[in-house]
Amino acid sequence: MINRETIDKIMDTARIEEVVGDFVHLKKRGTSLIGNCPFHGEKTPSFHVSVTKGIYKCFGCGKGGDSVRFIMDHEKYSYPEALKFLANKYNIEVEEAELSPEAAEAQSAKESLYIVSQYAATFFVKQLWETDEGRGIGLSYFKERGFREDILKKFEVGYSPDVWDAMTQSATNAGHKLEFLEATGLSIKNDNGKIYDRFRGRVMFPIHNFTGRIIGFGGRTLKTDKNVPKYVNSPESEIYHKSNVLYGLFHAKKAIRDLDNCYLAEGYADVLSVHQAGIENVVASSGTSLTVEQIKLIGRFTQNITILFDGDAAGIKASLRGLDMILEEGLNVKIVSFPDGHDPDSYMHHVGAGAFKTYLEQNRKDFILYKANVLLKDAGNDPIKRAGIIRDIVESIAKIPDPIKASVFIRECSSLLEIEEHILLSELNKMRSAKLKKSFDNNQRATPSSNPKPYNSGPPEPLGPPDDLWDDSAGPMGYEQPVEENEHQEKEIVRLLLAYGHEFVNWDKIDDMYIGPFIMQNLSDVEFDDPLCKRIIDYYKSEIDNGRLPTSNHFVKHEDRDIADLAITLSTSEYALSENWLNKHLIYVKDESMNLKATILGGIFHLKKRKVEKILMNLLKEIKEEKNEDNQMILMQRYGVIKGVEREISKFLGSVIVK
Repeated sequence: MINRETIDKIMDTARIEEVVGDFVHLKKRGTSLIGNCPFHGEKTPSFHVSVTKGIYKCFGCGKGGDSVRFIMDHEKYSYPEALKFLANKYNIEVEEAELSPEAAEAQSAKESLYIVSQYAATFFVKQLWETDEGRGIGLSYFKERGFREDILKKFEVGYSPDVWDAMTQSATNAGHKLEFLEATGLSIKNDNGKIYDRFRGRVMFPIHNFTGRIIGFGGRTLKTDKNVPKYVNSPESEIYHKSNVLYGLFHAKKAIRDLDNCYLAEGYADVLSVHQAGIENVVASSGTSLTVEQIKLIGRFTQNITILFDGDAAGIKASLRGLDMILEEGLNVKIVSFPDGHDPDSYMHHVGAGAFKTYLEQNRKDFILYKANVLLKDAGNDPIKRAGIIRDIVESIAKIPDPIKASVFIRECSSLLEIEEHILLSELNKMRSAKLKKSFDNNQRATPSSNPKPYNSGPPEPLGPPDDLWDDSAGPMGYEQPVEENEHQEKEIVRLLLAYGHEFVNWDKIDDMYIGPFIMQNLSDVEFDDPLCKRIIDYYKSEIDNGRLPTSNHFVKHEDRDIADLAITLSTSEYALSENWLNKHLIYVKDESMNLKATILGGIFHLKKRKVEKILMNLLKEIKEEKNEDNQMILMQRYGVIKGVEREISKFLGSVIVK
């Protein structure tokens, strides 16, 4: 267990913008930083980071927290694991109290998979550089292909001996359990119970996760036997999910963010070669077909992807069919194809680093236009084939969510395909309408209604009384008060406590005091209905009674996750006033802090007004149901008194808000 002093040091040192910035491409907007949420798919940023408050909040999926919570959610770490991750990032020594054997075993199960993976990587590197077999076979192979030693060491490339169980024996002799070696796929047990190495006789490419820990391997055989697969990859495990991983991303993420572009290659050697050319913003799909998860991974850092295609015409056509999903995610796609017979690896070594860089810069073409050119060449003068290709290209354009981009491509393709623009637009609209209808029908099937309406039958009927019945000036109107209205006012009080409770004031006719105790004193007669708000208010009151004044940060980092989530939600806003209002347009806009007295009293008395309205509604209901005239008269007198209180509150609110 990590001691309290170390935890406090980690929390004080960790900078939310640095921690989140390692995983999400953030841009400044107002006083916040924004980016695409890493926890759910989105094309318009709704993920906000508040540097001053040290928290993040997604207004799309609702996730929020501090630096530790971000690492826990993103990396699926436990609380201690997340603390250790941050401690390592900021070079903080972790002091731990001894855990019980049961707790230690539970905590170390997943960690053991990382540990054996790192052990294997170290073993393979040592074999490559320090053994005769490794140098004579593995290292010779890399040097013959023109790879520099610094690149091989950077990516921790290694060699697995051509022996049945060399790595397994080494690991078990070092004290690592066989169950973890099998769980990662490093070791395999056959039907006879014999254990052998999965990667024997191969050069090894370790696969790092987003934070640099080794989670799997790719192994290339150096044998010419066609019965031996060229590449063997680690199987899925608790720490390795190949559809969520991009080879080289750990080394490339900073360059991708800085250069606002990501080169996407196919293989491990391609990544090494492009790095050797001095281009670090390159990743590979690790021998798998590109997945939506991998695209979203790139989308955290940049909206621009450049695909590096091998110079194989058949392969290019096959790959083109799978790239529309990049457009669907809202990313911009460009293509660089290499001369026949070359891939990025072979072409870089063929022409050299300088010429390779120049080739990339001069041969980058937009995906849609590239696709049109490639397919049109194949169609020749066959009108049927041309019609099919035109429809195929329009389908790709229909995937683009940005209507302006789509319009530009329609115009470009109109000229290239020699077909009128309005015909392409008509086809595009048909495709989009069909897609919307299909999406609507799917939603209808997923959420069946007792009164289903036909497609495009108009908006649904409004539910409940019209909005004007809830106007403050109208009174209760005999309707039951919506729960959401009371919750809103109660949450507003909690928000004011978090934002201003620790501030000291000396308003007219009010003794000098902190805002938090002032609010609690003025709401001592109010019962909160929302259970979570009530827990926070009760806790706040108990802290004041014990001579402590809680701050917003106290609730944001609260061990009760529900309290922390509500505190984060109430402490952040999806919107920020642009500095241009004042700097460019000379328009001064007041905020609530400019008149805290009105803000605080407004919050208190709006809540009291809601509570009084609820009492009035209950009295109206009792009057209506009461059959005894004397009792009715008593209830009506009480209603009159309470109604007078409501009028006074409304009058007070009017004077406070106007001032």
